[in-house]
Amino acid sequence: MTEQKNIGALSGIKVIDLTRVLSGPFCTMLLADMGAEVIKIEPPKGDNVRNQGDMVDGYSSYFAQFNRNKKSVILDLYVETEKDILKSLLSDADVVVENFKAGVFDKMGFDYDTLKSINPKLISASVNGFGSKGEMSDRPAFDFIAQALSGFMSLNGTEESGPMRAAMPISDLVAGLYCAFGIVCALQSRNKTGKGQKVEASLTSGLISMMAYLSSESFVTGKAPNKSGNNHPILAPYGIFQTSDGEIAVAPASDKFCSIFLECIDLISLLDNELYKNNSNRMKNRDSLNEIVNERMISETSDFWIKKLNKAGCPAAKIVSLPEALNSQLIQDNEMVISSNGPEGRQIKMTGFPVKLSDTPSQLYRSPPLLGEHTNEILKTIKK
Repeated sequence: MTEQKNIGALSGIKVIDLTRVLSGPFCTMLLADMGAEVIKIEPPKGDNVRNQGDMVDGYSSYFAQFNRNKKSVILDLYVETEKDILKSLLSDADVVVENFKAGVFDKMGFDYDTLKSINPKLISASVNGFGSKGEMSDRPAFDFIAQALSGFMSLNGTEESGPMRAAMPISDLVAGLYCAFGIVCALQSRNKTGKGQKVEASLTSGLISMMAYLSSESFVTGKAPNKSGNNHPILAPYGIFQTSDGEIAVAPASDKFCSIFLECIDLISLLDNELYKNNSNRMKNRDSLNEIVNERMISETSDFWIKKLNKAGCPAAKIVSLPEALNSQLIQDNEMVISSNGPEGRQIKMTGFPVKLSDTPSQLYRSPPLLGEHTNEILKTIKK
């Protein structure tokens, strides 16, 4: 598979990756994209994701997206001699990452005290569902359950629709992102102390953190936030509005923007109406306000309103499908779609690098690995 020179900010950092499926592989993908040498340890049959999602010549695009820039080594960790190989790999590694249920890695013989005895500088990172404390710590975790237990699901949708999950597996992605952030912080700490430490991120804790804005209000009121659907929880008018040929999103995020919006659609006189003169009143009368706004905006096309509103300084955009977004000039300008060589030279498209570093940029320097592709190469480096 294709390899290029690695110039990333984390080049020289060795990561032993024991993760599978999504939360952990997303974490280690972020590290690999930034230049870390990530050695993915897989069981003889490989990560389950190798056989999931849409396939390109028998190769999973799902696996490719989250395992680019990595090396693949096959080890059966139910075999003692292969556990010994893992110990050898850990002895000169910088980081080990796993996303087993809390406590499973310990039971395999790799508790933190053992890891410190193998390598005192090793950073041991874990992504799990519910943290390592409490009665739920040993439960299996999935994004759907984390969305339910964190309260996240209860906030989505409307009173009529009931709870709704986010379309993407957001808790997996947030936990992986936080774990990668924790690892980089631990590496910086090690630069000062010379010692490794434990890093932990969980699906539920990550979602709770992401809801800080809504939680801050709930702490004060003691109540659950109202479901607002596509409306803003504390601002009106704000949301999705009808045009003659579709719908657009409009975000008047302050009284100033509200005035600009209403002036652009020739409804500035509404601010003289007691029902709509301030945001508090507009929130109380949002349904009637939205009806008036929709009646006005349906008279013109989406492009007409988007051009007029943005020229005036009021944020507005067309609601596009994912394929439309991926093919848009905006995404192309930001290089957020890239391609990797797959089997037989087939190109596999994937999302690009959202964080841009000027001097040590993320890059696609290694194609997603075949199962066990680097086993012999890595085993030859182990000191006898």
